[in-house]
Amino acid sequence: MSYQVLARKWRPRFFREMVGQEHVLQALINALDHNRLHHAYLFTGTRGVGKTTIARILAKCLNCEVGVSSEPCGQCSSCVEIAQGSFVDLIEVDAASRTKVEDTRELLDNVQYAPSKGRFKVYLIDEVHMLSTHSFNALLKTLEEPPAHVKFLLATTDPQKLPPTILSRCLQFHLKNMSPEKIVGHLQHVLTQETMVFEESALWSLARSANGSMRDALSLTDQAIAFGTGNISAQAVSSMLGSIDQQTVYNLMQGLINYNAQDLMQEVAKFSEHAPDYAAVLDELLMLIHRLSLAQISADCVDNSEGDREKVLALAGQLSAEELQLFYQMAILGKRDLGLAPDLRTGFEMTLIRLLAFRPAGIQEPLNRVLPQGSAATIESGVADEKSAEVPLVKKTEQGEVPAVQLAPVTSVNDEGDRIKPVAEQTVELNVPAVTVEPAALAIVESGEPDTMDIPETVVPQQQAATSNDMSAAVVGSSPELKLEVKEATVASAMTAVQSDSGGDLQHSQVEADEATPAVIDDSLSSLNTDAAQLTLPNSQADWLCIFHKLPFQGLLKSIAAECVLLNVAVVSGTRVLSLLLNLSHAQLYNARQQEAMQEALQRLSVEPLKIDIQAVDAKEFSQLSNGLLTASQNDARLEQLEQQRAEAEIAADHVLASVIEAFDAQIIEGSVRSIDG
Repeated sequence: MSYQVLARKWRPRFFREMVGQEHVLQALINALDHNRLHHAYLFTGTRGVGKTTIARILAKCLNCEVGVSSEPCGQCSSCVEIAQGSFVDLIEVDAASRTKVEDTRELLDNVQYAPSKGRFKVYLIDEVHMLSTHSFNALLKTLEEPPAHVKFLLATTDPQKLPPTILSRCLQFHLKNMSPEKIVGHLQHVLTQETMVFEESALWSLARSANGSMRDALSLTDQAIAFGTGNISAQAVSSMLGSIDQQTVYNLMQGLINYNAQDLMQEVAKFSEHAPDYAAVLDELLMLIHRLSLAQISADCVDNSEGDREKVLALAGQLSAEELQLFYQMAILGKRDLGLAPDLRTGFEMTLIRLLAFRPAGIQEPLNRVLPQGSAATIESGVADEKSAEVPLVKKTEQGEVPAVQLAPVTSVNDEGDRIKPVAEQTVELNVPAVTVEPAALAIVESGEPDTMDIPETVVPQQQAATSNDMSAAVVGSSPELKLEVKEATVASAMTAVQSDSGGDLQHSQVEADEATPAVIDDSLSSLNTDAAQLTLPNSQADWLCIFHKLPFQGLLKSIAAECVLLNVAVVSGTRVLSLLLNLSHAQLYNARQQEAMQEALQRLSVEPLKIDIQAVDAKEFSQLSNGLLTASQNDARLEQLEQQRAEAEIAADHVLASVIEAFDAQIIEGSVRSIDG
């Protein structure tokens, strides 16, 4: 017996064997069982979704010798002949080859005659949109009022080309594309019955390539069986289709998440050996970014169409929404410019490098960033980390504590273009005595008199308070009486470094403090170690806020941690337990994986066992249980508000600006003042 292809061998014979299209099958089954039959049916949809198959099963249901029902016997002569394509009362017409009006008239001349053998004479017209205008006009009257023994079954892939007069005379059923899950499930059933060896990942590749067509999926499976000599493996299918292994796309995304340039370039070199379509690889990367963005909106938005739902959810938790949006935009632009590159691989690699080089403002780089050894970025980051640990945040003098101003390392280049070793950093002490004032002094008005304003307990992360040459304030502690201590000064003249021609020594001009700006600090946390490499676990909410921006969180995990408050720290059986309260209304993507990831990240800061206990509640319950404590996100927003108020007050109190406004009758545009101190 000759070999029969899978698409024909496994064509459904009954409605119950159909895969998908439940919305169409339910309507037809109910109509058949309750004898509410229409005289004309129109089935639309893309290729390979079951239009002709459903029409043939419907013809079998109408002409089964047992009776009209949704379950034909499949054994009578009518059912057997319809299955074999030899039933005399089933007239199948290919409209693509019979487009002339003469063909349609010849067809309709026999409509009036009763069926020869069956109960109904069924006209199955495939690709009906190919008929000419005159053919449609000739068909109109018969299609509207056919004899009782005639049924019209029309099928088309392009219903937009059908005249409205035809559409209005038919019951229209639109067949949906097959989802990859349904295609994979059907392929598994078919190959199991055929006793074929296969890998599930290979079936997912075939299902994606089928683009919603079950017939295409079965045809590709036939090709894969021939290509792999009966063994359907993922590698063989990838080679046959000329596609990129999906794991390659995951590896590229993981390299971007980890800032690992070496892994990225090695992955590109690996799949470049197979002469890939780099535009297609970018398309796959864009599709993955899209699915990661959907996962961050809601886990329910991510289907298992690629067979990798869990992997997508895991990757989505490692990036922020801002990073994904930037990735998508830059990849789109990279695809647009791919044809302008010297060669496609160069354009693809430059796109990946751009994705590595840029991050949205305010997004910190991960602690496990990997850069090539000896690169400029590695050298500069190493110098900065090494020097930052040596410079104290606050210097103690006879007059009291004053901020230490750190000079940026000076790097020069010789005539040959080589880098010269950076000059040692200098620290200049500002002799500004400590002054204790009230919190109301934070508000500065033109009259010079302090205004009254309520300032809730706010904590400034020490990462911000330690910025060199910045105006920074630290407000920490839980005492109801906040102590304001001057820790900063506006430097009238910037420190100038002049390199002499002979020795290159730096001479610093005298630094003078023109006016002092109040800041707030709590002595209880002054001894907190702010070196990121020597961070210790927080013991209170104040500790949590001070070191939050140096904790090893990133992406979605950091966003969720920013909505937590530290309620309690306890030691149970040698294990330190941190009890956190989470405002779930601002962290809808929270799940148990984030708690495990947070515990794993904080465990790096302690040698003793650590456990994180997160209680996720809604906004109302959070307000009751938090006892007025601020989350890190609330604290940052409050700091930004205070800094904005300070900037506006300084502008309002500036005498030079006031004289300019008076002389030129000018005015300050509301909302245009921005703080430059950070």
